[in-house]
Amino acid sequence: MLNRITATLAGAAAVALSATAAFAQATTIPGEQVGLAAGAPLPEGLYAVDTFIYRRSDQPFSPDTAINVPFLLWSTPLTPLGGRIEALVAQPTVFAFTRNGAGQRNKDISINVGTLLAGIWAFDLGNNFGVSFLGGVHLNDLDAGRGSLGTGLSGTPVLPQLSSNTYRFGVAGSYTGDGWNITANLTGNVYDTPGRFGGPIGAAIGPIRLSDAILLDLTATKKFGNFEIGPVAYGVYNFDTSQFSAANGNRGRFAVGGLVGYDFKAFTVQAYVARDVVTGAQYTNALGRTRDNYSTDGFVRFVVPLYTPPAPAAVVAPLVRKG
Repeated sequence: MLNRITATLAGAAAVALSATAAFAQATTIPGEQVGLAAGAPLPEGLYAVDTFIYRRSDQPFSPDTAINVPFLLWSTPLTPLGGRIEALVAQPTVFAFTRNGAGQRNKDISINVGTLLAGIWAFDLGNNFGVSFLGGVHLNDLDAGRGSLGTGLSGTPVLPQLSSNTYRFGVAGSYTGDGWNITANLTGNVYDTPGRFGGPIGAAIGPIRLSDAILLDLTATKKFGNFEIGPVAYGVYNFDTSQFSAANGNRGRFAVGGLVGYDFKAFTVQAYVARDVVTGAQYTNALGRTRDNYSTDGFVRFVVPLYTPPAPAAVVAPLVRKG
């Protein structure tokens, strides 16, 4: 089921996470789409998907971060030029969990990210190959103002990319024959830059210079019965890392890991863990030495088909007898 359904997440909501310098500035989550046959068209129907990501960096006492991305996708009966039209809506949420040392208060926060509206055009090319194209936008200007803590507060804005709508474009290719899911998924994030958080006269935060970004998610898994297993890899590249950019000094990251999954028929579960092998994030330790700030990610995903149209009833030919 998953290899056909996971095109749903070709447009899986892309949410950004840069609560600490360990994260690149891009809005789309690096690795959010690994494990998905994002190039394959989805059968007609309605699907619910939830992806939860938890991340910890090597920097001592820096916050742990998490993202929850619930969304609905409608795979329509429309197939112009042979490509299935799919529409989705998502409302992601970002969390941060401080882990201060003894004697210091800890505080958890959550921030709603701009609602994602997106469309997918997915083609079955035959011989188990598929390709899809995605276009969408995070409406950060409408409902993501809480990406800032307000003026005069240290560490604000928490999520600078929420100062602008995020325009997302993607292309994915998949091979799904013989239980394989071999997929490459390329995603672009484009911003209205500079961005700004609104407020009373004299209290607005900005201008904020945002970097366009490109992301690559790679999957090579194999199903054995209901089980799935295989390696995954992903990365992000920020184009503007200059002094005044929100991605200042952080060109991006690339991580490698492994995935396991199980198809329960009524729903599918996937889990995977990955570790940075390259990172542009850095921190200074207690001895004043600069270290690369590698991160470890853990993901869990649920895919639930809510409705698929019933198969058309077979037409029974009338029995005619000659008298």
